[in-house]
Amino acid sequence: MTEEKFLVPTDEYLKSGIHIGTKYKTRYMEKFIYKTRPDGLSVLNLQRIDERIAIAAKFLATYNPEDILIVGRRESAWKPITKFGKVIGAKVYAGRYPPGILTNPGLEDYIEVKVLLAVDVWPDRNAVMDCVKIGIPVIAICDTNNQSNNIDLVIPGNNKGKKSLGLFFWILAKEYLKARGIIKSDKDFKEKLEDFTEE
Repeated sequence: MTEEKFLVPTDEYLKSGIHIGTKYKTRYMEKFIYKTRPDGLSVLNLQRIDERIAIAAKFLATYNPEDILIVGRRESAWKPITKFGKVIGAKVYAGRYPPGILTNPGLEDYIEVKVLLAVDVWPDRNAVMDCVKIGIPVIAICDTNNQSNNIDLVIPGNNKGKKSLGLFFWILAKEYLKARGIIKSDKDFKEKLEDFTEE
């Protein structure tokens, strides 16, 4: 695959560590793993990461921003998902997702959405299970140690690192706005990567 086909230059991906997995790998994620390093860490296939981010952006672009919910319980995700929500206009739950806010209209903080993007299916499992109950599609960033049952679209990637999550949501915001026709090209995207990344 040529460099131009990637959503960002390869070295941007490599610098962020988006492809560095964990020492544990599940059978669900084997097909996304490029190799295992001598230190035991699994390395995800960059091409598959790039392809899946593009697919996710196109899929999300079929939804209005207010119909999208992004959840991230892990602290490293709070800044990127909050910024992503602001940029595209999506709903965001940074921190612990209280079970039932998608399924129980009697709750004070009940919300209705049509698609969920989870940063990590394990800490964000309450939101994933709510979506499964009511038939809402689930997109999730899955590291090498994740299970991917109940996930409609798996995006392989390091879902723990601040840099990788910052880069992921920065690319996704840009591609979503392009797919929606809000911006014409990368040049029109004024948001800086630093604004999505924790220091």
